[in-house]
Formats: sequence, structure tokens, C-alpha cells
Amino acid sequence: MKNLLKLEEAFMFGLSIFLFSKLDYAWWWYPVLILAPDLSMVGYIINTRVGAITYNFIHHKALGISLFVLGVVLANQLLQLTGLILFGHSSMDRALGYGLKHSDSFQNTHLGMIGR
Repeated sequence: MKNLLKLEEAFMFGLSIFLFSKLDYAWWWYPVLILAPDLSMVGYIINTRVGAITYNFIHHKALGISLFVLGVVLANQLLQLTGLILFGHSSMDRALGYGLKHSDSFQNTHLGMIGR
């Protein structure tokens, strides 16, 4: 089951790349921006609870999808790009086994412990 879920996430990551290709941005923007959502880990400087909140907010797929759809409705490609980067990054993370964080430890995710 775990591998099936990872495959599903990999396809969603691919979907974000496909949708990005329909925007009027140079191809190199995607690889440059794809790790930007990890800046949300800055909350861990304060403590694990704040870190988990900031990380989970930015890595929640509903945020990325909402921004993308809002960008489509408003014909705003920057919002679409932002949504696709957030969605694609979250899908990539989950395909690699990095899930949403519990507040006790960065390694404790909804997909299990990182590194085990």
C-alpha cells in the first residue's frame, strides 16, 4: 500500500510539472523554485510545535490547489505558479516519504518516522 501511495504522489508531482509547462514561464523556474516551500521549516528555530504548524500549513496540498485555482479564476499566472510549486513540492515530498509533521519531532510524520 505504501508504494502505491508513493506512486500516486509521483504522478501528482508529474501533473504539477505538466501544468507548469502550460504557463508562460521559462522551464528553469520550476527547478529553481521547487525547494522554496522548505523555507517553512524556519519555524523549527522557535520549537517543534511552531515548526510543525508552519511546515504543515505550507505543505498542505489544499493551499497549493486553492492558490492555483484562484490564479486560474483571476487569470493570474503568478498565483498559478505559486500554487503549482506548493502542490508539486508537497507531492514530491510525500513520494519520497516526507509527510506532514507531528508536533513532537520533525522526523515523526503522518507517513511514519523518517529514516525507518
